[in-house]
Amino acid sequence: MNNAISVLVIDDERNLVRSIGFSLKDEGMQVTGAYTGSEGIESAKVLSPDVVLLDLGLPDISGIKVLVQLKAQYPDLPVIMISAHGDTRSAVKAVKEGAIDYITKPFDVEELVLLIRRSTERIRMLREIRFLRERNTETGPLVGSSKEMSMLRTAIELVGQSSGKTVLITGPSGTGKALVARALHDFRFTNAPFIEVNCAALPEQLIEAELFGAERGAYTGANQRRAGLIDLADGGTLFLDEIGEIPLHLQAKLLSFLENRNYRPVGAGRERQANVFVVAATNRNLKEDVDSGVFRADLFYRLNVLPVDIPGLSQRDRDVILLLTHFSELFAKQEGCEPIQLEDSVLSLLEQYDWPGNIRELKNLMERLTILYPGKQITVDMLPVEFHSGKRGVPEVKDDYREAVEDHERQLILDALKESDWRKGLAAEKLGISRHALKRRIQRLNLENEG
Repeated sequence: MNNAISVLVIDDERNLVRSIGFSLKDEGMQVTGAYTGSEGIESAKVLSPDVVLLDLGLPDISGIKVLVQLKAQYPDLPVIMISAHGDTRSAVKAVKEGAIDYITKPFDVEELVLLIRRSTERIRMLREIRFLRERNTETGPLVGSSKEMSMLRTAIELVGQSSGKTVLITGPSGTGKALVARALHDFRFTNAPFIEVNCAALPEQLIEAELFGAERGAYTGANQRRAGLIDLADGGTLFLDEIGEIPLHLQAKLLSFLENRNYRPVGAGRERQANVFVVAATNRNLKEDVDSGVFRADLFYRLNVLPVDIPGLSQRDRDVILLLTHFSELFAKQEGCEPIQLEDSVLSLLEQYDWPGNIRELKNLMERLTILYPGKQITVDMLPVEFHSGKRGVPEVKDDYREAVEDHERQLILDALKESDWRKGLAAEKLGISRHALKRRIQRLNLENEG
């Protein structure tokens, strides 16, 4: 399979086109020339190039008109304008019309190669992001009606609408930090890159090159220039997940970037700039990491300008049923079956479970049950053993202790009902649970005839 970048050059200077062809061929690119605007438009239809180099001054129609036609037919096609020396005003106008960049004659071949690679890589990433957005139905609205979720939505809205450039998301593992980062991004942008980086998954020796990019020859095996993830996120969001895992020796360089949005790729002679909204996330206590010397204090305070904390699922009792319903419908759609139905005994057990793996654990359970029992009624014996064996969540207890717990629960519920004049909605709010959950507890504890 040939993965060479295909380049269409639309320019009436045949010698220039030939020269570009020779130079780019050495870089492993395929070059086709077109010498009029009309010929260029037809060639684009036939070739479907990865990138177009378009001269502003063409013999038949202006380069701007060619650009407009190309962008109308192929919105994602990256077009780099070629302008004569001193004609930067027209080049800037072309960028406003949709050109991804411009280069002025006479130009340096290395600069041209850099522009082409950067343009094609950015478009590739945008297409991949669009594909993942369409494919991944999980990244929908944040599910939950609890007070904690209401506060989280408010925080996302306030931070998303602010002018702040750095956000720190904290919370236990599995609570949906990536989903919150996406929500913050969507509040600010409509069509911009969202680049996610798992700092824990990147090899320590490569993380600097991955983030900041690297020039050709900067290290062993660097056979060509590497665009960094910061570069790809320019104009959008860079999501640094597991920020607490970033090596100490790189924290100073990241801090410098956060201060002024300037960075230097590995092996580069000069700095570059990227306008990036940075969202970092961690399940670690960074204050403790600062005290122990594994995380820089100045970086922590720079990241923690706009903190957003996500509560664990054990703190969102009333959201469990909503999440179970959400994921049962989601996985039924993916598997092409009817949603599974959970018996009341199952709902009661799952609502009492403490969910150490948070939403990720709940999601995995619903996916498993949907695959094993598509469209069926789920009973307690169908649940994995850990949900009713006492290994996690609800512990195994002796009968006398269980009775003592139930007596205490019964008294709490009765007190809440009496204080609320037996209005179940108000009593549920006092207890911090959903009305549906209260109803099931009343049934389980045989309190229907009380009051």
